[in-house]
Amino acid sequence: MQCAHWHRLPLDLAREARSKAPGGHLDRAVRCHLSPHEGDEHYGFLTELDEYGAALWLRWYGRGEMEVVTLPDCPALGTGRNRDGCCLFAGHIQQHTWEGAQKTASRTS
Repeated sequence: MQCAHWHRLPLDLAREARSKAPGGHLDRAVRCHLSPHEGDEHYGFLTELDEYGAALWLRWYGRGEMEVVTLPDCPALGTGRNRDGCCLFAGHIQQHTWEGAQKTASRTS
């Protein structure tokens, strides 16, 4: 499962992010990529960077504060047959992305 919070990328932050993004294309709204969580800190994926192992994220808080941040990729690998990598950033809270996929898959099977 994934957090249900979305946020529009304000024009000033969109300009900043486009200047750092390799392709210059960004979505105008992003969803928090963390699993459902307590608190008001959210992270929406913007784009991979040319720099290996890093991505651009929109970080926002419930009180209206937001910023574009560059974060290193989470190094964790799953234990399953495919050993999928986590699609989040290093040091994220909650579960890794493959853990949520396993729970979702088991509920629909």
